[in-house]
Amino acid sequence: MNYRFLIYISYSYAFPIGEPLEEEILRRGYEVKWFADEEETKARFSQEKLVLNNIKEVIAYQPHVVLSITDSIADFIPGIKVQVFHGFLANKHSFKKGHFRIRGFFDMYCTQGPSTTEPFKKLQKKHKHFEVIETGWSKVDPLFPLEDKSTEKPVILISSTFSPKYSLTYVEEVLNEIRRLSKIGTWEFKIILHPKMAKDKIEIIKAMQNEHLTYYDTTDIVPLFKKADIMFSDTTSAITEFILQKKPVVTFKNNKPGEHLLNITEVFEIEDAISKALNCPQPLMEAIQNYIDVTHPYYDGNSSQRVINSCIEFLNSDRSHLKKKPLNLIRKLKVRKKLGFYPLKTNRRPPTFEK
Repeated sequence: MNYRFLIYISYSYAFPIGEPLEEEILRRGYEVKWFADEEETKARFSQEKLVLNNIKEVIAYQPHVVLSITDSIADFIPGIKVQVFHGFLANKHSFKKGHFRIRGFFDMYCTQGPSTTEPFKKLQKKHKHFEVIETGWSKVDPLFPLEDKSTEKPVILISSTFSPKYSLTYVEEVLNEIRRLSKIGTWEFKIILHPKMAKDKIEIIKAMQNEHLTYYDTTDIVPLFKKADIMFSDTTSAITEFILQKKPVVTFKNNKPGEHLLNITEVFEIEDAISKALNCPQPLMEAIQNYIDVTHPYYDGNSSQRVINSCIEFLNSDRSHLKKKPLNLIRKLKVRKKLGFYPLKTNRRPPTFEK
């Protein structure tokens, strides 16, 4: 059967998550198209991608599978709705409002590892209108196989969340210290920021650039991960993506620090913490391995393959045991308002297709 897949996104950070999935779908000879529900994102599609320009085109496409890299999607379009997530669990929100919020849009969740699978399995038993399959996360497929980095000068990758409450870019003293350390020249600094970062903060970072500090305006961050020895960050899901390489991360006032992180709370600690991280102390490295084992225990780069396999198996399985998804009238109205399209139809059960 020639399955039709739709990659449904909102923001540009979804591109590196969807592209490994797109590659796997095309490798199998199936059809895949993209749709963005944000106008700014639509303008950032490359000419190579097959893009649906509006929701009417999406409906006409009649996808079998909708791979969602956003939290709320159009419930009335055809296809099983699959949540593949737009980040790792970053602990920036409470349990009910964060990674594990059940919004009632999805038929299946493709989880990243035991630390997300187990909570979602409990929620599956409670709600009974979706299934949970552990697949790993498509975005990190290009990280593997892991490569040895061979540069003489240590490279420090700085990343930051866009949330003012947690972002190190909102702490002037931290930026001043980064600027000072970069001018010494002992280390090479590379900086990436969340695509939703405030523009004035981006301009501040750009102005900091010098011979040993470079800002990268990109969502393709895996190549930068591979070049770096350690990361310096705050509370962002990019930390987890980076640490899967078994490389240390120094965090500044992380919301929920663990043994796998070198967390500091004072600006004067930054230099010593970076030096310590570069030495890869054994207790830290053991804690990092333990964290990887429960977060994303896949090193084969085949998470996209597992996602597509799971989608096809689910599509062809008996789903009669699943309850109807909740009405969620307010959320569905918000989706319709965003798209400027107000159908009465809503799909509360995963659809069945003729083979």
